[in-house]
Amino acid sequence: MFGISDVFKFLISFFIIFPIVTFIHLSGHIFFVTIFGGTQKKIVIGCGNKLFSFFQVEVRKYYFWNGACEFKSIKYDNRITNTLIYLGGALFNVTSIFLINGLVFLGMMNKSVIVYQFIYFSFYVLFFSLFPMHFADGTPSDGKAAILSLKNHYNDKITGDITLRKEND
Repeated sequence: MFGISDVFKFLISFFIIFPIVTFIHLSGHIFFVTIFGGTQKKIVIGCGNKLFSFFQVEVRKYYFWNGACEFKSIKYDNRITNTLIYLGGALFNVTSIFLINGLVFLGMMNKSVIVYQFIYFSFYVLFFSLFPMHFADGTPSDGKAAILSLKNHYNDKITGDITLRKEND
């Protein structure tokens, strides 16, 4: 049964846990962009008008809805580096799943609904980022972009959550 206490868990899940999982995913992309010499990097959490920014993170009004990472260029630009950038978000999500499960297994963290929801949303983001498809706007998922990049058929460096900004942006 869905009770009043579940409403609180639902709100925590969607307004706190899901944005954290999104941030972890985007951090994976930015990590690899940084390793490969990316310039003018930024993580955008949410959509809508900008609320505030700190360091290289911009938080928007609807912070719980989607996210993106942006950069201008990368120094090491080839099929392998691009593929790692596309898969970086998924790699960070998988790592966070194993890390949290390991902490629970070692008794350093208690099993809880919050832990369960974190793992659930991590798998959710992982699955839909790797599922090889094109979104309605024509951009590929991270998984599709990685496949195309390995085949040397994709050089745009744009996916559902990665944007290569133009020089005049």
